[in-house]
Amino acid sequence: MNNYVDAYCERLAPGLWGEPLNALSNLGFLLAAAVLWFRFRPEQRSMRALVVLLALIGVASLAFHTAATELTRVFDVLFIAVFVFFYVVCFGHWFWGLPWHRAWWFAPGLAVLGVLLVPVSLAIPGGSGSYLAAGVALVGLAVALRFFGPTGTRHHWRAFAVAGVVFAVSLTLRTVDLTWCADWPSGTHYLWHLLNAVVLFLVAREALVRVSPPR
Repeated sequence: MNNYVDAYCERLAPGLWGEPLNALSNLGFLLAAAVLWFRFRPEQRSMRALVVLLALIGVASLAFHTAATELTRVFDVLFIAVFVFFYVVCFGHWFWGLPWHRAWWFAPGLAVLGVLLVPVSLAIPGGSGSYLAAGVALVGLAVALRFFGPTGTRHHWRAFAVAGVVFAVSLTLRTVDLTWCADWPSGTHYLWHLLNAVVLFLVAREALVRVSPPR
């Protein structure tokens, strides 16, 4: 689990600062979490958990892009997955008004979507296909809110639509990291981090606006 991982254009050798841009760009997640925490000061445990998970994504990714081991890669992927699955469950509760025990069915629904998209995901280079289901789900949430959302929540679709567009750009930049490496030595993975921080900020902020307006 401590094997050295060299998976990105920017990294040329082992060492904590082998990926300076990829590492430092994770501050975007920490900044997003800090702004949400101090702006909204969430009281509900589910809201606090969402913001904490956003911060943990930044911490885990920072650890991976400095230590660059298989173990840190596991934590990097783990916290992203936990955030995504937790968010879709919370979406069912906060935006659709479902009781928690029914909202939890959104999680296996997302898992099924991921399985259905496997043939397409495998065709996307750079391991970016593993995030395809999250992107499709994000667009799906926007469409569902716009056309089928309960009264009082439909206007939130715009934030999810914007987040979906930003995510599409972000995923594209992640995908071309190695392809563009010869012409762009720093790679593009750090832009994936920065834009993803924007995406997660947008969806988390929309949830907090819905449930816990700023003070």
